[in-house]
Amino acid sequence: MDSPTDIQLHYNEYGEGPPFILLHGNGESCDYFEHQIPSFSTNYRVIAIDTRGHGQSPRGEKPFTIVQFAEDLHDFMDEQGLDKVILLGFSDGGNIALTFALKYPERVEKLIVDGANLFPRGVKSRYQWPIELGYRLAKLFAKKSEQARKNAEMLGLMVNEPHIDPAELSKLIMPVLVVAGTKDMIKASHTRLIYKSLPNAKLEIIVGDHFVANKRPEDFNAVVLTFLAEF
Repeated sequence: MDSPTDIQLHYNEYGEGPPFILLHGNGESCDYFEHQIPSFSTNYRVIAIDTRGHGQSPRGEKPFTIVQFAEDLHDFMDEQGLDKVILLGFSDGGNIALTFALKYPERVEKLIVDGANLFPRGVKSRYQWPIELGYRLAKLFAKKSEQARKNAEMLGLMVNEPHIDPAELSKLIMPVLVVAGTKDMIKASHTRLIYKSLPNAKLEIIVGDHFVANKRPEDFNAVVLTFLAEF
């Protein structure tokens, strides 16, 4: 039987101040936040984590799910002695952040979700269909190819998850910043649903696509730092 923590997550840490954890998206690593870390670490202790099976973090034996990733974050915070943090998640990282906050709200000081979704239908169909096709093809060859198996597992996160009830978001009373791009792969109506379901939220739409943090870092960093200063 696995111990409570079956893996050690890889992470990079920068700066001093209130702890500020960054969670990347599907198939990425903590390197996604290369344009955020210099800005945020001026006043915060920034901890950028590689999710289970991503970047330099091992896959381990536990389920490859958003819920498990949230449990991994809980274990990581316990290991690091972090009682309460500012939490920023992009895409699947945002889904992990919401899942974590719903189960452990007392551990989240402030929450920032960028390009998150509550369920797969929140993704625009022109983006979701290719993902679903790739998932089906990868599953077809998964028994013969280790790479196909890994691809199926990764794509499966976007096809089958997350499963968050919008009504549950009313329980999150901490300040939340909801961010998306004007041409995001997440439906605008879905981003508004997330925002409207949260009792203490701010909405920021930045010109750009799903990857505004990486492609429009000055704009993205400005709205995040303004939010943190105001709330």
